[in-house]
Amino acid sequence: MSAKPPRTLVLAAAGLFLVSSTAASCNDEQTDVRLGEAARGTVSEIVEAPGSVTARAAATVSAPAAGTLDDLRVESGQRVGKGQVLAVIDAPDLEARRRSAERALDQASRGGSSSIGGTSGFTAVRRKTDKQAADAFKEARDAAAKITDPALREVLLKQVDAARQQYDAASAAAGAALRSVQQGVASLGEAVSSLSAAQRLQAQQAYELADAAVEALTLRAPVAGVVQLGGTSSASTPALSDLLAQGPLAASGPGSALPGVDESVPRGGYVAAGTPILTVVDVSKLGLTAEVDETDVLLVKAGVKATVELDAATGASYQATVRAIDLLPTTSSRGGVSYKVRLDLAAGKDADGEAAPTPRPGMSAVVRLQVREADNAVTVPASAIINVDGKDTVWTVRGDSYERVPVTLGVQGEDVVQVTDGLDAGQRIAVAGADEIRPGDKTS
Repeated sequence: MSAKPPRTLVLAAAGLFLVSSTAASCNDEQTDVRLGEAARGTVSEIVEAPGSVTARAAATVSAPAAGTLDDLRVESGQRVGKGQVLAVIDAPDLEARRRSAERALDQASRGGSSSIGGTSGFTAVRRKTDKQAADAFKEARDAAAKITDPALREVLLKQVDAARQQYDAASAAAGAALRSVQQGVASLGEAVSSLSAAQRLQAQQAYELADAAVEALTLRAPVAGVVQLGGTSSASTPALSDLLAQGPLAASGPGSALPGVDESVPRGGYVAAGTPILTVVDVSKLGLTAEVDETDVLLVKAGVKATVELDAATGASYQATVRAIDLLPTTSSRGGVSYKVRLDLAAGKDADGEAAPTPRPGMSAVVRLQVREADNAVTVPASAIINVDGKDTVWTVRGDSYERVPVTLGVQGEDVVQVTDGLDAGQRIAVAGADEIRPGDKTS
């Protein structure tokens, strides 16, 4: 028989136990049995889990189109506000498309379809206008799809869809006007007027979509925070053989991750569509994610308090509160099943009681979650508990003999456990060496 180990890694505080001197068994051989008393105190059960510091948000701003980084208005480490202009991309292709759309709009506004001819000419012009509209919508959608900012991309795609619906309605009206002419219920002039309206709408929409794509070249901060040039993470340094296989241009270009070379895109540097320019990290409210083992996660509830230690801040202790527990599991670093527990991180103090350093996102942490606590509880040392035939028991003192008593445990600490049934505070028990006692042994 041996002492029952705690199920979780824990810390505990409880009342003092009165411990007697070493006792002897009935055969007078010296043993390691020590006596004490069940006491009243507080027991805390702590689930310990590895974790890491998280930022409130991180948004990477990327080039929406191929071009050059014409203007970079911020530096790494600079604080920026939401919507602040960060950089400007020069994309000649988009600029040329906007100029072409502007000329087409000017022509349509001056009556570009005045000499349509008969109904066959009307049909040909309408088909040409429909094709121009389809090409403009495709170019606009392709340009919008390359934008990495999800909010801006969604706005532009909705703008394209709305414009297409408006044009489809105008084109359908022109087609209906032509059928009225063919049926002899309307004049060709009325149909031409309807087609001209569709042409002007198409030209206006093409210009507005091209202009929106150019406006997207001005990169703005999607959130308030601190600037970090480049993306959110860097790939590992490539092997020399890989660089040689890619050729000399690949080895020297931006983002090559060469040791000692700044990976950020320099002002005037070429960027492809989707190239990360910078990342804005919102550190206004730091958090934690902890990997809690499946055997302990059911004990964790929202609102549970925790203490946190960081590898990077020796001697400092931080406070945290559980915000949410993920429903779906992940494979833990130890190979078992675990669940992510998300916490809000508060300020900490160092060993001298002074304010601890502010953590950085990604720092490793040890999170100790105080999942259960019992106040004014009957407590005994964990070493007093032995398991006999699957039941938790302790050796109590009756006169000059030991008596084995079944007990029910509550909150279990590493050093101290709560006894909810079977013992009263003040009862003398074996607090150490309990597994050496045998039925019939004497206390002295």
